[in-house]
Amino acid sequence: MERDKDAERDSIKTIKGDAHDALDEAKQRVLAGGEKMKRAAMGDEMPLGDRIASHVKETGHEFKAEVDKTKRDLRDKEG
Repeated sequence: MERDKDAERDSIKTIKGDAHDALDEAKQRVLAGGEKMKRAAMGDEMPLGDRIASHVKETGHEFKAEVDKTKRDLRDKEG
């Protein structure tokens, strides 16, 4: 009986963790897309330094999104 409760608790924790990480991943991907769109919209009007900073932000958001995806994948493999 105790084992069933542990499995249920672990399942709930997994679902909560997956949902949290999926939302974080989506948020980061939207932010990365926003940076890309900002550069596309401004085009040559955007100073080089701002374009570089925007690209770095985009890369950072993509990296964070991949971290969240990896956390979900690892959690799925454990279960």
